[in-house]
Amino acid sequence: MINELKKADFYYDLPKELIAQTPLSKRSNSRLMILDRSKKTINHKYFYNIINHLEAGDCLVINNTKVIPARLYGEKTTGAKIEILLLKEIDSFTWECLTKPAKRLKLGSEIVFSEDLKGKVVKDLDKGIKHIRFQYEGSFQNIIDIIGEMPLPPYIKEKLEEKNRYQTVYAKKTGSAAAPTAGLHFTDELLEKIQDKGVKIAYITLHVGLDTFRPVKVDKISDHKMHSEYYEIDDENAELINSTKNSGGKVISVGTTSTRTLETIGKQTGFVEPGYGWTDIFLYPGYEFKVVDGLITNFHLPESTLLMLVSAFASKDYIFKAYKEAIKERYRFFSFGDAMFIY
Repeated sequence: MINELKKADFYYDLPKELIAQTPLSKRSNSRLMILDRSKKTINHKYFYNIINHLEAGDCLVINNTKVIPARLYGEKTTGAKIEILLLKEIDSFTWECLTKPAKRLKLGSEIVFSEDLKGKVVKDLDKGIKHIRFQYEGSFQNIIDIIGEMPLPPYIKEKLEEKNRYQTVYAKKTGSAAAPTAGLHFTDELLEKIQDKGVKIAYITLHVGLDTFRPVKVDKISDHKMHSEYYEIDDENAELINSTKNSGGKVISVGTTSTRTLETIGKQTGFVEPGYGWTDIFLYPGYEFKVVDGLITNFHLPESTLLMLVSAFASKDYIFKAYKEAIKERYRFFSFGDAMFIY
């Protein structure tokens, strides 16, 4: 039964050397695996070939969230070293943060990050999450742009030389704690060629939050609870998606973040409603997709909610066959790795 799926059902063994540590020199030179769901075929291309698999009248839906350099290092007044990750803005001065080591930060603890930025723990939640109220003069964004580091996932051990390589070329709305990595493969030139072909591009926003860093810990995946993330889509972009549906074109989602947003705002008819809010939707095998006809995505961690999502979209057996092929062909995995297009 679908509801009896276990976390262990989504495990696969990945050689460590296939975990991409740095981005390629050119974004669109990543490899691209093409999966045709109806024929169950697997083909190997390069990402710049994606244009050959998009048709005039299709709509590419991309997430224009912008990653903030959310990893900050500071010291308590005792001299203890502290690391925090900005997750969610509560108000102009207060953020929900993932802290490390959490046991050293009690309610009322004060932290010095730089001469221009100090903080105080004002709320203590569970699992290392705390609300920190910051003290600063000037622009908070400008300060963290200077002292903050991009919040690279823990499996990336090498230092990122250029901050903008963990940012999509169309990033606009600040608020993410992690990049929507499927979009990292696009260049301005490639997007222009896609539009010239008659493919529409719709923008949505989903600020990627804590669940990117939180593994599934329960055995039965239906017991897993997703952390909520903020999304928004305006009238104009909703209409682009709906007009695509009306005219028989395909709605192609760039990344799992765009997919989760579309399925949150989608109606059973396949059309979407403009709006904003918080989503904790969890897509795993057994879910019937309402809006998304195609998906561009990277290769995901074993036992992750992202792997469960793509397994829901293309069937678990097919995805695991594709992953086995990707390992055999020495694809690069995870955030700075290669991509697949499933349609």
